[in-house]
Amino acid sequence: MSRILVIESSARQQGSVSRQLTEQFIAQWRAANPADTLTVRDLAANPVPHLDANLLGGWMTPSEQQSEAEKAALALSNTLTDELLAADVLVLAAPMYNFAIPSTLKAWLDHVLRAGVTFKYTENGPQGLLGGKRAVVLTARGGIYAGSAMDHQEPYLRQALAFVGIHDVSFIHAEGLNLGNEFMQRGLAQATAQVAQLA
Repeated sequence: MSRILVIESSARQQGSVSRQLTEQFIAQWRAANPADTLTVRDLAANPVPHLDANLLGGWMTPSEQQSEAEKAALALSNTLTDELLAADVLVLAAPMYNFAIPSTLKAWLDHVLRAGVTFKYTENGPQGLLGGKRAVVLTARGGIYAGSAMDHQEPYLRQALAFVGIHDVSFIHAEGLNLGNEFMQRGLAQATAQVAQLA
């Protein structure tokens, strides 16, 4: 039995292509793996705070010296990190906003990329602690950016995931969604076919 953690980050609840791909993935995964546990965290419906002094204080201040705000920030970070630690498969659903990921997804990453928990520093440099996990990234893009210098999504997410030891990462891009009906239909068809193969 595997545990799947799905992170939604589209600001839209309706009409979101990344959510459409996620729904397809979840339905197919559940059909093929009914015993698996699936957890969905929606960062638009329940956004996590951006990195701030309270979270830094919660990480760096001894528990007996923490303020109530620092304790609350640390408790949320612990919850998010525990969800990731428990997962065998991580699914990130990310529309492209201004050539990169939504700020809500960046905030989630800031909570879970934690020294001593998901990575550690060694004499040979940082070492990820989440080896053996698999990740799937589902993106939605108005233009066509894969492999171009304007794509700051895939390189950043690959680096962030590799930093914590997740190297088995599959990207599925629904591209050209704002370039007219022909491009949109082609981009959606390619992405849904890839999801079907993956799940």
